[in-house]
Amino acid sequence: MHLSASCVCALLISALFCQVTDLTTVSSLYGETVAIPCKNDDFKPEDVVMTKWKYDKGEGLSGDLLVKKTNEDAKISATDEYEGRVSMAENSSLLLSAAKLSDQRTFTCMIVAASDIKEYPINLEILKVPAGLEISDKAEELEIGKLTKLGTCVAQDTNPAANITWLKNNKPLEADGKRIVINQSLDVDPATGLSTTKSTLEYSAEKEDTDAQFTCSTGSFATGELVSPAVTLTVTYSTENIALQVNSQAPVVEGDNMTLKCVADGNPAPTSFNFHLKGELVKVENADIYTIVNVSRDTTGEYKCSLTDDPSMEASKNITVSYLDINLSPSGSIVKRAGDLLNVTLQIDSSAKSKVSWTKDNAKLDKEPKFAKLAYSDSGFYECEVTMGPLSRKALFELVVEELRAVAGAPVIKKLHKQRTEDGKNQVLICEAEGSPKPAVSWSINGSLLTESPFVNGRITHKITVAPSENTTVSCTVSNEYGTDKDIIIVSPLIEDMKMDIQDDLESDQTKLVVGVVVGLLVAAVVIGLAYWVYMKKSKQGSWKTGEKEDGSSEEEKKLEEKVEENSQKAEV
Repeated sequence: MHLSASCVCALLISALFCQVTDLTTVSSLYGETVAIPCKNDDFKPEDVVMTKWKYDKGEGLSGDLLVKKTNEDAKISATDEYEGRVSMAENSSLLLSAAKLSDQRTFTCMIVAASDIKEYPINLEILKVPAGLEISDKAEELEIGKLTKLGTCVAQDTNPAANITWLKNNKPLEADGKRIVINQSLDVDPATGLSTTKSTLEYSAEKEDTDAQFTCSTGSFATGELVSPAVTLTVTYSTENIALQVNSQAPVVEGDNMTLKCVADGNPAPTSFNFHLKGELVKVENADIYTIVNVSRDTTGEYKCSLTDDPSMEASKNITVSYLDINLSPSGSIVKRAGDLLNVTLQIDSSAKSKVSWTKDNAKLDKEPKFAKLAYSDSGFYECEVTMGPLSRKALFELVVEELRAVAGAPVIKKLHKQRTEDGKNQVLICEAEGSPKPAVSWSINGSLLTESPFVNGRITHKITVAPSENTTVSCTVSNEYGTDKDIIIVSPLIEDMKMDIQDDLESDQTKLVVGVVVGLLVAAVVIGLAYWVYMKKSKQGSWKTGEKEDGSSEEEKKLEEKVEENSQKAEV
């Protein structure tokens, strides 16, 4: 679609009366190419006849940049500072290269359609972020209570001008005119229009500022917050507190090495100290410790340390050296007679209260052993342990109590017997004996030692396993320095031993049978005698009733008596 020149002029004149849309601001970075959009949403692309870009030159004047008609290439009309810097994108946006601060103005996109003309003004803002942020002119150290220039923070060539904030440990500092003083200045480059902001911090440090990190920041900027590298300054202050420490394992024990350390809070820390060692003064250079080797209980006392350049700054500490000594009487090996008196004394020399425990043959005792009248069972190993905190001391004695008899302590075999092993394949011979000291046990037959019980209270049990091939008489012999005892036992082969057991069982059964027969005969004899007595009694009663004579009855009685006697003899047989 083509318009005549008169029509275009009419449309341009009527554009003066068109409604102007709200002003929109577009931001871009300094030195980059800017794309300024033409917001022509009011028209369809096919209805647009011409697109024109212009800019506000100030004082009510405007300058043309380019014009593009439908189906034609854009024609550049820009002069002066925009010559060679402008072009138009396919979406009608104005492309402006090498953006600079002087480009901060209003650019207008004018759309000409068949029936209307509209303008879309766009305000352009150019932003410039500083290349970096760094603290310069840094102080070497800060002294407590003294207002000192800490450093200067510079934000070079920015737009808009940077507002610098100081931070300590990431928390903003606020100027109070006393401990914190902040001075800020602004310079604008007349050629570029870019701003340089300088901020100086004066700071009065406190002891808590040791190792504190100081930074400066531009705050919220177009591209985000810019923060300088952290600066840590040495905070100096005089010594205010001093302490004496004992760098040794607690408690200090006799024989240990004890290290004293003087701790002062000055910065820089003091490098030399005086150590007062119970009347002796020792000066230490370039160190804060002093070691006493192989301490004793005499080392206990008050110790001090002080500054060499200020003796009034001193600290003290009372130090106690722990010790524990014991003396047990008697000790070693003691041999006593049964019935004797034995006094046991334990002397303890310690720096604090101690605890005593006793054991006999590794078994704990409830109280200290006392022996008013020694018994054979008192024999054994006695040990006492005395503890005081981490310290421990032990002492022991071995007590042997001898029996009061002709041969004192001579061994005696209490029992010698045998039994089969659980699998029934071998014989176990057991010899139980008493004596003191411990008797030696020997056998007259070769065998394997099965076990030997501990020698406790003068008693011992010795077991061996044997497998004899024939009947053998075996002896067990026990002996010590006071005498010897011996006992014998007959051991049969396992098969013969089992046969004897079976024979014993058979003989037992035969004996039971004979006893049963005898008892049966005795019962029979009693029954026969009872029957005869009843018979005789009835016979006599019958003759009384009939009045008959008892002639011939005596013969019958004799025959019965003979019969009873014969049965009795058979029963006895």
